[in-house]
Amino acid sequence: MKRGINGFEPDRLVQVLAARRLSQVQLATMVGVSPSTVSKWRSGQQSPESETLERLASVVNVTPEWFTRPVVSKTTPPLFRSNASAHVAARGMLEARLEWVQEIALSLGEFVDFPVVNIPARCFVDPADITSADIETAAQECRDAWRLGSGPIPDVALALENAGVILAREETGVAQIEGLSAWSELLVRPLVLLAADKGNGFRSRFDAAHELGHLVLHKHIPKATAPERHKEMERQAHRFAGAFLLPAQSFAAEIRMPVTLDSLLLLKQRWGVSVAAMIMRLEALGIIGDGEKLMLFKRRSARWGAKAEPGDDGRPPEQPRLLKRTIDLLMGAGVMPREGLSRHLGLSNRDIEALSGLPHKFLDGSAEVVELARLKETPLREGAGSGELSASVLNFTRQRKQF
Repeated sequence: MKRGINGFEPDRLVQVLAARRLSQVQLATMVGVSPSTVSKWRSGQQSPESETLERLASVVNVTPEWFTRPVVSKTTPPLFRSNASAHVAARGMLEARLEWVQEIALSLGEFVDFPVVNIPARCFVDPADITSADIETAAQECRDAWRLGSGPIPDVALALENAGVILAREETGVAQIEGLSAWSELLVRPLVLLAADKGNGFRSRFDAAHELGHLVLHKHIPKATAPERHKEMERQAHRFAGAFLLPAQSFAAEIRMPVTLDSLLLLKQRWGVSVAAMIMRLEALGIIGDGEKLMLFKRRSARWGAKAEPGDDGRPPEQPRLLKRTIDLLMGAGVMPREGLSRHLGLSNRDIEALSGLPHKFLDGSAEVVELARLKETPLREGAGSGELSASVLNFTRQRKQF
């Protein structure tokens, strides 16, 4: 017979094991129980007693009550840059973290209206049906819908958030996976989690555009298990990112022949795109051939190495704003006390801060207080390509419950 507390949710245990990258044996040692006991908790055959639940919650840094909350509906299967078997645990961790981003957004969405989702729809069900022309058209449609013009995009993260994407960026400890994305059926909007480990603003912009490519092109395509199918979807997302960041006509007009690494370095700062990505884009547009592309990459490697490029530290990574500003405004309006957010969500302050883009220890009250924007009754939407989120992002027309 099942014993222990009433209402214990085994799926919560599964989720937190993934989020903390803990095995059942490791958790059992930390809590002071046998591995078989943890296995029974996980399978639902048994529940922890009250005192044990307190220890369990303390070990994984959540509230005890969090384990009694049903897991919200999962997102669509996330798409990962790396599909290697060696990264199974890392993918599980990031998927769990993305689920927590969804829960944070759901809780905040009880008090505010997020931007209307404005992602061009595509109904592809097989990556084999997607042509290069389809990708170019979809990327241009995003620019047109978001009024980004044909030049460099000032802030890709802001453009995504203005289009209704819930964006998070945190250090993951997984260098092989730059990001992941999925659609939330509960929020009816997309989620993107970017890795902040490398601190390269050029790569981060490309990663964000890459995930946008998945959201646009692959929304209705089942998760790829075959390696070749997965590689094709990654190639398509890369092609989309290049087309989105470097529009064919305007980018090509700035290319001087013959193409050199030094001339591309100048364009790198203007367009906010790495030399490597520009070389790939030039080949995709037919401006250079495959042989010239390989030659440029060999020269790049000989001069700078395989990954780093000059000027990489000259552009700080773009930061998500939406969740952070929402929390700032809710606290400033007196809707949500600083100490109430962790209790409401059941997650630790550190997890909420990391996933919401808040300063470290902000929820402890020891971080510098961010100046709050003024609340507006009437939404005044600015252009999606502007430097600020539109006022309608945080329109306090209804506050449905208090803490």
